[in-house]
Amino acid sequence: MAVLVTRPAPDHETTAAALRGKGFDVLLAPMLRFEPVPFDLKSDAGFDAVLATSANALRALAETGARARLLTTPLYAVGGRTAQAARDLGFAQVAAAAGDGASLRDLVVAQAHAGTLRKAARLLYLAAADRAVDLEDELSPFSFDVVTVTAYRMIATSDLPADVRDAFAAGRVEAVLHYSGRSAHGFVAAARAAGVEITALAVPHCCISANVAAVLREAGATRVAVAATPDEDALFAALARAPRPQSR
Repeated sequence: MAVLVTRPAPDHETTAAALRGKGFDVLLAPMLRFEPVPFDLKSDAGFDAVLATSANALRALAETGARARLLTTPLYAVGGRTAQAARDLGFAQVAAAAGDGASLRDLVVAQAHAGTLRKAARLLYLAAADRAVDLEDELSPFSFDVVTVTAYRMIATSDLPADVRDAFAAGRVEAVLHYSGRSAHGFVAAARAAGVEITALAVPHCCISANVAAVLREAGATRVAVAATPDEDALFAALARAPRPQSR
């Protein structure tokens, strides 16, 4: 029996390693893959802070010439893992929100109220081409000047790998981990196309947020667990609470 990880590539490998360290067998079916979008900033462009809602934004920044001159700028990250990716890239001033776009918005507003960030600050938002939250819309009412740059896109995968299709057909998948609404939609569509939809939706589905869980429930899944907070540690805790087959 194995846990299926649908987290986008290349981060799915990190998740797989963590699960194997906990004693799980793992199958991989990344429903999205990372692709950087080339961008550049004017040499005289100045920003009071950088906003990142995903480690992928830092991965994209690492491939641009803008990296070196942004590293001295304070960075506000959506959560702990994105914050660590920023530190690994070389950012010295990093603050982390609680794991979602709303908490990142609130963090930026709180920093302005505290005087750590000037009011009407100019913010660089390193965004995805498809995004669940638009920080420019969220922060503009607070008089921030948000410059949105599309730094990367996530490309959808339409098929399940052959070993995953076979595992569902043989009843060897004990749970599925989901990380975004878009990848959850992709998983349902891929399972349907592979002819394993009924089996795939019958197993426990562990979701990083209520919005992601809604996608699975709408598709017909009835054994859906939601992480207490939108981070991988909480998602693993939800997996630990999911009913285990007696054969494990």
